Amino acid sequence: MKNLTLTALALAIVVPSAPTWASDMPEDTSGRKDALTVWGVQFEELEYRYSDDDEELGVWNGDAFYGTDDLKFRWLGKGEYAIEEQAYEQLENQLLVQTPISDFFDAKAGVRIDTPEGPDRTYAVLGVAGLAPYWFEVDASLYVSDEGDTSAEFDAEYELLLTNHLILTAGLDATVAFSEDREIGLGKGLSSTETGLRLSYDLIDRTFSPYIGVVHERKYGDTADFAKAEGGGTEDWFAVIGARVGF
Repeated sequence: MKNLTLTALALAIVVPSAPTWASDMPEDTSGRKDALTVWGVQFEELEYRYSDDDEELGVWNGDAFYGTDDLKFRWLGKGEYAIEEQAYEQLENQLLVQTPISDFFDAKAGVRIDTPEGPDRTYAVLGVAGLAPYWFEVDASLYVSDEGDTSAEFDAEYELLLTNHLILTAGLDATVAFSEDREIGLGKGLSSTETGLRLSYDLIDRTFSPYIGVVHERKYGDTADFAKAEGGGTEDWFAVIGARVGF
């Protein structure tokens, strides 16, 4: 697969070799304390999906970070692997820098590299992420590809604590394209949404939480038309089983 070496190198650069969450820096002779450095790795989604038309997928959504409260370096990676076809339907890696712009939101900028089966794409990334009112976690990103096409992605997530360990998580992921990129099946306008409900149980604090759930994926407009022309579907329901893992 093209650019696999580039993707592996990007991961090696940003993912720590030994996991930890934070380390205090010693005070200097003047009594001033240096900025606290934090780092860690987590997978919000590490799951198996089975669709209503017998499609099987392995899916992951990971995040590694290193830095201080003022500046963090991040790797964001997600993918979908079709088990029967033995092919990546999605393979995305982002290398970002992130800094606070308010008490609840950070700005982020960097590069995104997509290397699935089919045409590769590289994007410039600009966005914001943080905690909205009523405790919604939101992440909004603007992408400009090396082909000159622009798109935006909006993610929102809400966690409802049923007990101290049992958590119901609702999520929405929507993609909007401002220009068409037919080679990768992306049409102009609202192109796709993914919604999901996952019920998890914290076995080891928040570091290991198995879950079950359901996910709905749908394509719209020209994107749906492109999928039909290639013999694909435009809507799927998935039963999911997986775990949230942190290091």
